[in-house]
Amino acid sequence: MFPPRDRDSSTAQASDHPDGEPWASSDGDGAARRASRPPGNGIRPPILDRNSGPRPAPVRRVPGRDLSHDDGVLAEITTPVDLCLPSGALNPAAVGWTRAPLHRANLRQATDVRETLTDALGRAAMWSRTKRWEYWCVVTPTHVLTLTVSSLNYAGHHQVWLLDRTTGEEIDCTATAPLARDVRMPSRWGAGPVRARSGSVAIAIDPYPGDGPRPDVRIRAITPRLRVDLTVEVPAGHECLGVVVPWSERLFQYTVKDVALPVGGSIWLDEDEIQVDAAAPSWAVSDYGRGRWPYSVVWNWGAGSGVVDGVVTGLQLGGKWTDDTGSTENALVLDGQVHYLDEDLSWAYDVADRTAPWFVTGWRVQVRLQPFHERVASTNLGFVSSTTAQCFGTWTGWVVDDAGTRRRVDGLVGFAEEVANRW
Repeated sequence: MFPPRDRDSSTAQASDHPDGEPWASSDGDGAARRASRPPGNGIRPPILDRNSGPRPAPVRRVPGRDLSHDDGVLAEITTPVDLCLPSGALNPAAVGWTRAPLHRANLRQATDVRETLTDALGRAAMWSRTKRWEYWCVVTPTHVLTLTVSSLNYAGHHQVWLLDRTTGEEIDCTATAPLARDVRMPSRWGAGPVRARSGSVAIAIDPYPGDGPRPDVRIRAITPRLRVDLTVEVPAGHECLGVVVPWSERLFQYTVKDVALPVGGSIWLDEDEIQVDAAAPSWAVSDYGRGRWPYSVVWNWGAGSGVVDGVVTGLQLGGKWTDDTGSTENALVLDGQVHYLDEDLSWAYDVADRTAPWFVTGWRVQVRLQPFHERVASTNLGFVSSTTAQCFGTWTGWVVDDAGTRRRVDGLVGFAEEVANRW
């Protein structure tokens, strides 16, 4: 078994890096010292990202819920639960992680005709903090496709993006809808259709019965140059990671991250059809998000999918935005089974050259992403801005499963990203 962890200890334990660099272990306080040491195997050390951008305020404990859970492990939730109380505040019973989409994101806040002006202003502030989105990333041997449907309440932002992995050509189409008009998203994952239509972008995401208790998903999109019609298979018994991240009673996020999903269908670029074959293989990753966010936030997210030693393997990693909340969005998925990783991870990468390797490390995680393409997007509208650096590449290294066995992730294809939002 992997060694037990004292969550109150700041002492670093030495661990093996996937390429043998002893300076790339998981504690944060010694990262700068390690980064200055000579690297092993002739590889330059990564620069720890010390992004000084704003992060969410430290979490305030949710009344009625001990987020430490005494044993230092976030509780697993196994029955359906509402995300919010009738007041709109976070439901303490919703804080935990799941293997299936069990939360109902009832973000619409109840109103009272007797509410005071202060109450009304507070409710309006929460309206502007509410964010909902559906994101899909499809990786094939020849292309990468991403689709985003999002509502910030005061605006909707939708995107369809395609990368030709051979030529490096990017096809990008985005649209913004004031007040998120013409956006439909269900309060439960897979409980209904997702629709977005604005400008030159139209996206439709529909669940339909598959082989297991969770529905398969059909994804369609139309832009001036792209048409998409894909089917994502959710195999019987396939688990996903759901988790609630609490910053306070009023600010929190529910996310469902799903990796290593087979996908097939077609993408048309102009008049050319691109076949997407699940047996190729081609993989889908999804991010279902519902919550109320701080105005400023920085996050890391990484994911990968593939087959390693005959086992369908998915990797799901996150950082920064979940730090010190008691929750993480980290998991290893083996043949559809989630192995939850309840530790905050250290992310290290060269902010001046993000095409250099990215390292993610912890007690149970020692992995590296070697990028083959960097996607950069930036929007600045004054009080609202967003900067994304997303690197697609191949993962190597290992993750310790729940039985204490090191599982290799060599060859998983996916991405790692850094996002900074003021929204």
